Amino acid sequence: MNHLVLLGDSIFDNAAYTSGAPDVVHQVRQRLPPGWRATLGAVDGGTTESVGEQLRSLPPDATHLIVSAGGNDALGHIDFLGAPVGSAAEALLGLADIAAEFERNYHAMITEMLAYGLPTALCTIYYPRFPDATLQRVTVTALAVFNDCIIRAALMHGLPLLDLRFVCTEEGDYADPIEPSSRGEEKIASAVVEMIERGSDSGWTATF
Repeated sequence: MNHLVLLGDSIFDNAAYTSGAPDVVHQVRQRLPPGWRATLGAVDGGTTESVGEQLRSLPPDATHLIVSAGGNDALGHIDFLGAPVGSAAEALLGLADIAAEFERNYHAMITEMLAYGLPTALCTIYYPRFPDATLQRVTVTALAVFNDCIIRAALMHGLPLLDLRFVCTEEGDYADPIEPSSRGEEKIASAVVEMIERGSDSGWTATF
């Protein structure tokens, strides 16, 4: 029996935002191929630094891990987007400092995950849906540095990557500006299971 554990933040731990509709782990369970089951280890509000605690609570029979983390790390710096700066160079240097801190935390998270010796997959941070057009554009631009860290980590370690920016793309995919709706969760669950099925078809044993 293969046992997938979902780690990270409210991209997976989203029951509070679905108005009673099935959350992502239930939708994943409904779609998994025979011989698979899934457990929710993610916690709403989780960050890259808190994934370690989630790992320490892994079910003993866990066989596969997928993590969606980083959105709350980025959210913690949202005040930076409205802070006054003296030049474009000053703004970019500030963003570079934020990215460097995130990269350190993300790589520490990956190192701890890989120490368990289980097939592991990563997710990018999807775009929010802020009603303010300026905030939306600035946030999407700033998220590029966070997603760059995630993509480079996946390439560095040879890990499969689920790019959520191409999964939740419509207004109805969001329950609010930053949380996926039940429809968004359905898309995320389908993408997770599709990743598993592609890996199964290729006869993987070490990775998704």
